[in-house]
Order: sequence, then structure tokens, then C-alpha cells
Amino acid sequence: MLFREAMAATFGPLDFLPIPDGQIHRFRVPGDRAGSRNGAYALYLDGIASGWFGSWKDGGWQPWSSRKPADHLEADMIAKRIEQARRQREAEQRQRQQVAAAEAVGLWAVAEPADPDHPYLARKGCHPHALRQLGDVLLVPLYLGRQLVNLQRIHLDGTKKRFLPGGQVTGCYSPLGRLEEGQRIFVCEGWATGATIHEYNGAAVACAMYATNLFAVGDRLRLAYPDNPLVMAGDDDRETEAEGKGNPGRTAATKAAAVLGCELVFPNWSGDEPLELSDFNDLRQWRRVKQ
Repeated sequence: MLFREAMAATFGPLDFLPIPDGQIHRFRVPGDRAGSRNGAYALYLDGIASGWFGSWKDGGWQPWSSRKPADHLEADMIAKRIEQARRQREAEQRQRQQVAAAEAVGLWAVAEPADPDHPYLARKGCHPHALRQLGDVLLVPLYLGRQLVNLQRIHLDGTKKRFLPGGQVTGCYSPLGRLEEGQRIFVCEGWATGATIHEYNGAAVACAMYATNLFAVGDRLRLAYPDNPLVMAGDDDRETEAEGKGNPGRTAATKAAAVLGCELVFPNWSGDEPLELSDFNDLRQWRRVKQ
């Protein structure tokens, strides 16, 4: 089936056949964690075969048709299907975000202040600041403006970091420190990186969680706090760069800083550090061990 081949070209081998009923169907994208269903598609066979597919995780959606429309009627039909699908996806996304936000508020309310001796905090050498804890799991709050909309859950060893399913991330951040008038705001990726920056200079920090979220967070902060200079504090993924896979941290931070017209900083490597170190927390912890 041509539609399935187009999906496989984007996602990789699929273990199902698309259902051509015009309804939204969700599926697990190859490579995503077990049990997740970030992928979605719809396929129509009435008239010209057409549809769309994509992933909630990266927000990319692709239209598809078996051939070019023969006339304006077929073109209009495809355009209407695409627009209807867009509205359906946006409505579903809003609903999922609302459910996740309500769950975040509930979990945050019953959680206790984070234990300073939590293994993750001990390994990162960070104070808990405003984090909370539910059982053995640390809760990192993500805000959209002043509204708590999501939580990042960090387990004991720190290798499992999960947001609430369906929760909003783009444009959201976890704040550290108190913002004063005219004070610089640092924008970084992970929470431990942000805590390291805040503990070093006392500045306010917005942890965007992902390299691809740096610009969205910086743009939102620029609008909300026009009198506070922004500083983009990027990760430097030197190991992946050495492997020929690019440097997503440096690339995203550099691009965001250029578009926003703000200051840009990276870890100040001496040249002795192992390549697997990539952020400000990695550098601080490495220096502490060397002292």
C-alpha cells in the first residue's frame, strides 16, 4: 500500500496496516518507548485516495495523496480533509493538555518537598530548590506563564525522565530563582544544568528541557519580560559531533540566540574534559572530582 510505504519512509518499519475509514488512528512510532502512541494517521479511500500522518511528539504532520488532483474539485476535497484533520488534532491536543495539567496540579499538591539526599540530586551535586517528590520520583514543574501545566518525573538513577502523557512542553519551562527588574534570565535545557547556573551566579533560570524548546521559551520570556536581558546557555554535544552526528545542543542554542538577538554562552572547556561531558553541570561535577 502506497500510504503505508510513505509512513514507513518517515517512521521506519510498521507492524500494522492502515485502516482506510477516515478516522484518526493512533499508533506507536518505532523507537518510542513501549506503550506510547505518539503517532497518528487518517486514510480516506472515497474519491482520490488521500490522508495524513505524523507524530504528536514532534508535531510534524504530512499530507498524502495517491496522485495529483485531476481537477479543482479533487483539490478542494483534499484541502477540506486536511483542514478538518487539523481542527480535530488541535481539539484532541487541547483536551490531552488539559487532562495532563489537571493531573500535574493534583500530583504536585500531594507531593512532599524533595529530599536533598535523593540519588539524582546527589549525583548532580544540586540542591533541591523547589522540586517535590512522590515516593522515589522527583517532580520537576513546567509552567506556561504562571500556570502549572506539566511535570517531568525523574526516577532514582536519572535515566528515566518522563513528562505526563499529552502534557504541553513547547513554550513551557521550569523556573529557578527570583526574577528581579533588569536582571538577566538564563535559558538552558535540563533542570540540573539550570540549577548549576543558578547556584553559581544566583540568576533566574528557565529550564526548557529540550534543545528544540529553547527558542520557544526564549521568545515567550522576551515578550513577558522585555526589560530583562536573555542569555542562551546551551549544551555542547561534542561527543555526537565527533561521531559525525551533529551537535544538536550547540546548533539549537546558537540559532535561538541569533533569532532573539541575545547573549550566547557554552561550557568553558579546558580541553582535558572527556567528550561525553556536554553541559554546565557535567563540567562542574568533573571539576569537583578533579579538585
